[in-house]
Amino acid sequence: MIKTHEGKFATRLMCRVLQVSSSGYYDWRRRSPGARARARAALDEQVKDAFLAEKCRAGAPRLTRRLKARGRGAGHNQIADSLRRQGLRARGARKFKATTNSNHRLPVAPNLLQQDFSAQRPNEKWVSDITYVATDEGWLYVAVVLDLYSRLVVGWAMSDRMSATLTCDALRMALFRRHRPRGVIVHSDRGSQYCSREYRQLLKHNGLICSMSARGDCYDNAAMESWNHSLKVEAVHGERFVTRAQAKSQLFEYIEIYYNRQRLHSSLGYLSPAEFELPRVA
Repeated sequence: MIKTHEGKFATRLMCRVLQVSSSGYYDWRRRSPGARARARAALDEQVKDAFLAEKCRAGAPRLTRRLKARGRGAGHNQIADSLRRQGLRARGARKFKATTNSNHRLPVAPNLLQQDFSAQRPNEKWVSDITYVATDEGWLYVAVVLDLYSRLVVGWAMSDRMSATLTCDALRMALFRRHRPRGVIVHSDRGSQYCSREYRQLLKHNGLICSMSARGDCYDNAAMESWNHSLKVEAVHGERFVTRAQAKSQLFEYIEIYYNRQRLHSSLGYLSPAEFELPRVA
């Protein structure tokens, strides 16, 4: 405190008011930081750089892995202490409303996954859902298709309308990027967009197998619920989007640049989805 306010108040006066020895204070000023203090300052700088590079999205576990990959062998507790010391906290979660409308008389498919979200190879099981982002212009709806093998987002679409076209556009992107595989189980909730004739015909035409959650059971599509949560916490919470175009730009950056290629997943051995899909070298 005395050092911070030296330019405003007399040093000896502050020492007297705070009952600090002036000779002790000057002796402290002359001392250089010890090796432990320098190491802690260096760690704090590296942790802060990594935290900001993640756009405040990552906590101690992912930052520990990120710094380890850079050759900084600090432990989880050291990283957590550094974050606390600097007042750095990863973005927190908030509650969001559901967008699904299952009150319709359209055909529904059986639940083929039965909450088994494991996959042994790419294009074995895809999951899909619609979420939303608020902007000053109104809602922006986002449909996503996720491959359960690597948790890679293989298809997505955005629109100001929550329509069957939105879900079909996301599925068409997935088909294009995955070179039109056949026999994939595509799981979703019972929303009217997924039960629409347009969507069901797209599945049938491309040899995809439709699967749907039980009515009102969010655990039947838990992998997508988890992804929606990550999107909201890491890309939306704390942001104000004036236009839908601004929100689209932010979501594109999150999905294609950060999530698919940089975000480390504990379930993937702390690899990103894109890294996990790379051929393994023996």
